[in-house]
Amino acid sequence: MQMQQLKELLLQSLEHERAGVEVYETAIRCAVSEDLKHQWSEYLEQTHTHGALLEGVLRKLEIDPEHASPGRRIVRSLGNALVMAMETAKASGDRMAAQLVACECIVLAETKDHMNWELLTKCAERLGGAQKQALEEACELAEEQEDEHLYHSRGYCRELWLDSLGLPAMLPPPEDEGMDARGRATRGAVAGMQHVRSAISAAQAQQQSERNR
Repeated sequence: MQMQQLKELLLQSLEHERAGVEVYETAIRCAVSEDLKHQWSEYLEQTHTHGALLEGVLRKLEIDPEHASPGRRIVRSLGNALVMAMETAKASGDRMAAQLVACECIVLAETKDHMNWELLTKCAERLGGAQKQALEEACELAEEQEDEHLYHSRGYCRELWLDSLGLPAMLPPPEDEGMDARGRATRGAVAGMQHVRSAISAAQAQQQSERNR
């Protein structure tokens, strides 16, 4: 494995988590739905935690968490662009449109975030000793939460778009519910917060939404 490229991936991932904090803070200000405000506030706290996990991994690998790299600067500029897009939408005065833009920005950010953690999980398999343990533990703690961030936000974005088009929509989306063994939506998430956390259950949730329209 190319250790220099792993270093770059870790630094970019940390920068993405830090940018994600600003993305979520801005998105919460754009949110109209109380459900979205609640979910995004929860994901904001988890994003803070994921950044701290990556800082710990970098130190274990004897890498300065503040080291600047060309790729890291690009990640920062992309995060700034998402924040600017939301602020522009909010300034337009259309609160529902701003909420939809915020949801789209989160989907974009979480898609990259999700891939970062998948790649880091693969890298952990090739490390050894304390470095392997540090990265594996970080991935284990973060990856399930990252799954939920992506699939929930993507489902919400889909349903907000349908609603804005005047088409039947499910708000909150089925991804915000629990799924039973047959892929049927339940309201378990309200009490147990068992949200969709895999590509398979996300697909089942979307199928459920189509059946219920």
